Amino acid sequence: MINTLTQLPSSTAWLLHVSTDIVVFTIKQNHLQVLLRQRYSETLKKSDWALPGGYIRPTEPLEDSAVRTLAHQTGIGNVYLEQLYTFGRPDRHPKSRVITVAYLALIPVDHAADIIDSPNIRWHDVSQLPDLYLDHAEIIKLARSRLVSKLAYSTIALQLAPALFTLSELQQIYEAILEESLDKRNFRKRVLAWECIESTKQQRANRSHRPARLYRCSKTNELHYIK
Repeated sequence: MINTLTQLPSSTAWLLHVSTDIVVFTIKQNHLQVLLRQRYSETLKKSDWALPGGYIRPTEPLEDSAVRTLAHQTGIGNVYLEQLYTFGRPDRHPKSRVITVAYLALIPVDHAADIIDSPNIRWHDVSQLPDLYLDHAEIIKLARSRLVSKLAYSTIALQLAPALFTLSELQQIYEAILEESLDKRNFRKRVLAWECIESTKQQRANRSHRPARLYRCSKTNELHYIK
């Protein structure tokens, strides 16, 4: 009988590590921004900007690892989080075989300022990224593509909006992600058809225009899909 199983290399010659990396997006100054941390790589002997991330623990679920790592490295917790993609190219890490499961996280615009902005942790405009660690530029590119695509069929943009927002402010979030202007009338007609959007009696003062009505999401922890 022919043995069709391929013999695995010995454990001393073959190492496999699994990590999680988290792409954290927000909107600042009407631009889509990503949170990066500066780290020094002993392997590469240089400093690079990188996504928050780290190796999973032996008995730890993947999402728990992402939540723990994000909280430990940035202080961020209780945010929208979804699994993005698994990156496993054999040569993606120069030292050993590292498979990373990437996650997408979204921070409301009014909470972005609460994130520690230090020399080692900083928001960066996605259109002007520094040199990045390993394949993190590819991960960020895919995360932005996922976010753009979900704008068309879900209410994911609400995860970036403050608790109370005007329709103009919500439109600005869309335009920052898409990097294009939207028709005001068509946008408002579409958004007001969402069942999860509620009008409040409150208004936001505007120096150049009349006060704008404030809206809120009735189910802030849920992602709704648009039919």
